[in-house]
Amino acid sequence: MKWSKRSVAWDHFDLKNGDVRCKHCDAVYKYNTTTTPMLYHLNHAHPTLIAGSSSSSQPTITSVLARRSCDSQRADKITKGICKFIQTDMLPISIVEGEGFGNLMNIMEPAYNIPSRRTVIRLIEMQYEERKEELFKSLATAESVALTTDCWTALTAESYITITCHYIGDDWEMNSAVLLTESLPGRHTADCLAEKLNGAVEHWRIEGRVIACVHDNAANIVAANRPTRVSWVSVACFAHTLQLAINDGFALYLNRVISAAGKLVGHFNHSTVASKALQKKQEQMGLASHRLIQSCKTRWNSVCDMFDRLVEQRWAVAAVLSDRTVTKLQDARILELKDEYWQLMEETQPVLRALKCATTLMSAEKDVSISNTYPITFSLINAHLMRKEGDGPKVIEFKTKVRSSLSTRMNVSYI
Repeated sequence: MKWSKRSVAWDHFDLKNGDVRCKHCDAVYKYNTTTTPMLYHLNHAHPTLIAGSSSSSQPTITSVLARRSCDSQRADKITKGICKFIQTDMLPISIVEGEGFGNLMNIMEPAYNIPSRRTVIRLIEMQYEERKEELFKSLATAESVALTTDCWTALTAESYITITCHYIGDDWEMNSAVLLTESLPGRHTADCLAEKLNGAVEHWRIEGRVIACVHDNAANIVAANRPTRVSWVSVACFAHTLQLAINDGFALYLNRVISAAGKLVGHFNHSTVASKALQKKQEQMGLASHRLIQSCKTRWNSVCDMFDRLVEQRWAVAAVLSDRTVTKLQDARILELKDEYWQLMEETQPVLRALKCATTLMSAEKDVSISNTYPITFSLINAHLMRKEGDGPKVIEFKTKVRSSLSTRMNVSYI
């Protein structure tokens, strides 16, 4: 009897008297001119034996992909995808020249020729112009437009201004688009900022339809949005106003706790030995394996997050500081927090969480939040910032100061 031994199955089976027998486990099957039962047996009983093996009559997927040509239509689609990838993740254009990226594309599409950096720049600029024309058309149909603006500093210490517009589209969905991001090399005077705002409005042809501009409480941008310089209503960012009121409360006493807690967290975040020791203590005490969180003046709610995490990990932190194989006695004396500080961090948790909730709600990007401003203000003033039974003197002092500052800044009265 003749049979074809082109299949990999024949490397593992012997044919005798119309039966096939596995060379590895003596399993026997009736041979009916097909190797399917044999291959099924190998896949389920001896999968490692045929890993990487394949029938010579059936090419692998990899070999098929390697032989497939990349036509111009597919190449164009991939190039546009790369440009979109760079734009979406804000990656450096030089990524297309990287060895790792080249290796990845060679695996995904061996026949594709990666475009040069210059080509990618040209294509992204073309896409920018297309998107710009689309935005012009979209803004032309908007009845009213609101602006938000902010001045910020890059890691290179260069100052920039960004202006964003927000409007309701024909589908009743809120749309947002960046109208301008430019460097501010000179002095950030009110006249300079007002010129930037009016210039952006004129460039995008939305004069007469801008109803308001939301900005922070810096004196220069507040002055830039006065009626003598612009034609729209000036709206101070409520979340920023709330943070200023909270900082007023911190200034009374809590800044001492924040400073001491920040030094403690910084020690663990910058010491590999202390960090590893903390992980071991967390495992021994059955605590969650969480890193400590550092507060930052420009990152809202970070004090609340730092206090929460320290209270959660208090005893693991204390164990590390008391371990002389990890922490020197001199360092421990500097880093250890007073019992009063630990107590204050616990006592302020409820009010700080309420303030964090208010800030998060008012920082939403996809929802129109201005209608929540005064309900949240009065909720904080008349409930969360009110003195409660069990509040310590420092907590009462903090609540009273934040309550007074917020009322003054929002120009509302309270009992």
